[in-house]
Amino acid sequence: MEVLWAVGQVGAVWLALVFVFIVLPSALGVSLGISEAYMWVLVKTLEWATIRLQKGVKKPQPQMLQTPAANGIIERDETPMEKEIARLHRADFEFSHIFYFCRKGFEAIVEDEVTQRFSSEELLSWNLLTRTNVDFHYISLRLTVVWVIGVIVRYCFLLPLRFTLAAIGITSMIVGTTVVGQLPNGSVKDYLSEVVHLTCSRILVRALSGTIHYHNKENRPQKGGICVANHTSPIDAIILTNDGCYAMVGQVHGGLMGIIQRATVKACPHVWFERSEIKDRHLVTKRLREHVADKSKLPILIFPEGTCINNTSVMMFKKGSFEIGGTIYPVAIKYDPQFGDAFWNSSKYNIVSYLLRIMTSWAIVCNVWYLPPMVRKEDEDAVQFANRVRSAIARQGGLTELPWDGGLKRAKVKDTFKEEQQKNYSKMLVRNGSIG
Repeated sequence: MEVLWAVGQVGAVWLALVFVFIVLPSALGVSLGISEAYMWVLVKTLEWATIRLQKGVKKPQPQMLQTPAANGIIERDETPMEKEIARLHRADFEFSHIFYFCRKGFEAIVEDEVTQRFSSEELLSWNLLTRTNVDFHYISLRLTVVWVIGVIVRYCFLLPLRFTLAAIGITSMIVGTTVVGQLPNGSVKDYLSEVVHLTCSRILVRALSGTIHYHNKENRPQKGGICVANHTSPIDAIILTNDGCYAMVGQVHGGLMGIIQRATVKACPHVWFERSEIKDRHLVTKRLREHVADKSKLPILIFPEGTCINNTSVMMFKKGSFEIGGTIYPVAIKYDPQFGDAFWNSSKYNIVSYLLRIMTSWAIVCNVWYLPPMVRKEDEDAVQFANRVRSAIARQGGLTELPWDGGLKRAKVKDTFKEEQQKNYSKMLVRNGSIG
């Protein structure tokens, strides 16, 4: 009994400290400087580790693998295929001419520009986390000691603290939206709903040790509009709702996520679809148009890529979001991978494993840029409009713009696309005199 009493006392003190120093300031939107001090210590520690690492690399390390200076695995020849084919066929055919095409094929297999966007981006310097292909922590004794201390801090202090904050945030979200949902529709209900969503989002951001820099706040999405953003992680929604309220769009889930969805929809006009409904594109478009037509409703938050990309690129935007009409508010999100990898590789990690990796990282640091609102031009179709918005987001976030469908993360390339590339290749051969 004494042991249980002692555990209860420790738990009560722990919750009291968390509530006073983190939860309450988060709810009020103020900072006590704890996060700033933590980030300052973290930055200084990583800078010191980088210097020690550079000194260690200069010494002979027989068991150490050298990492490439660039992110690429292989060095590519950027010569266009058309020019290369023309150069090859200025002389009579030789068997060695096929080596060029063999090399291009190997490059596409080893390091194509699509599949590498679905794996964690490489870091130029080690960040004292375990996500690395090289045993950097064995370079020096001091670096090893700091790495061990970091493991203890992350798993024995930060993880319990973040789990506590996440539990408080999720519980507050469910209880708060359920209570607000009982009120009659009106301005009071809308105001309280926004307060609950903002407060709980701020607590959840603290659960990630989030440091978010919002730029150009005068361009924040307005009611009756559509907010579109690049997609790196499930926490993208929390990052954005920390600075404003949105109506979410998504599929109905079960479990804890389903409980949250059913609670929040009572207080806020989120748009949740059943699995059978979300396949009906016309039904989805109709419901979203009805939402946008009501200028009193919160802006819709949509991630048009449809899947998570690894924080280096922006892939093809699905055109459905741009057929609805109304004003589009583009948002660019760029995470700093030095402090933690926010990318969710859903084909490799389930949501529990992913959240464990996030909560045991140093912090989540990112920049959010609100871009000027955009509307569809008269001579512009939905695909062209989507590409224009995507280009604006890519430029602002310093991301690579790729025309590929993010659905290739799980699906194979369509036969029609293969046939189109084969036709283009045959045209190049004919045009350069290789045939006929």
